[in-house]
Amino acid sequence: MRIKRAIILAAGKGERLHPLTMETPKPLIKVNGIRMIESIISALRQNGIPEIYIVVGYQKEKFQWLTETYPGVNLIENPYYETCNNISSLYVTRYYLQDAIVMDGDQLIYDPDVLNSEFDRSGYNAAWCEGETKEWLLDVEGGVIQSCSRTGGTHGYQLYSISRWSKEDGKRLSEHIVYEFERGNTSIYWDDVPLFCYPNEYRLGIREMKHGAVAEIDSLEELAAIDHSYSTML
Repeated sequence: MRIKRAIILAAGKGERLHPLTMETPKPLIKVNGIRMIESIISALRQNGIPEIYIVVGYQKEKFQWLTETYPGVNLIENPYYETCNNISSLYVTRYYLQDAIVMDGDQLIYDPDVLNSEFDRSGYNAAWCEGETKEWLLDVEGGVIQSCSRTGGTHGYQLYSISRWSKEDGKRLSEHIVYEFERGNTSIYWDDVPLFCYPNEYRLGIREMKHGAVAEIDSLEELAAIDHSYSTML
């Protein structure tokens, strides 16, 4: 199977990176001279995925230049971003989930291969974690995700915010997202839907990657550790 389109979630306020994000949406912050979202767009294009949908909300007007700079980039507004969790971002992109790669916009891509368009099974990018982690941790057997721990642990695959969805699974995910969102279950992460709400209706796998291929930046401390120019803000 091959990915045809990408959905990048970029609607949130990024409050853990205040005061930077008071003026600049988190995905547009430069890290060592490169905007996080541009590292994603570049990697997607290198993998032959030119159809890109960016979900915007907070300071949405500041993303407009991307559509003029990068052919194939489109913006989709999430009007619910202030009152709902990121399930709302998949709700507004529900028509694009088939044959799609879905990812957060606040990641820095060091290895473009992590966004490779070829895949055999719907599922998540993940890296083996031998030691302790507080990130979501997957238990995998026979190439299929058996369970997920929100509180982390040891000896499992750390989930990264990059996932691929086949035509069939994307359609199923869209239906589940719509049902949960419209019944008022708006405070959950979208990943809760396939991993916790309907785990028996998917046979998700992983695409194994190495730690360090992607930087997920969740705080000023993590940002400063990668780009020392931000150390003065600590």
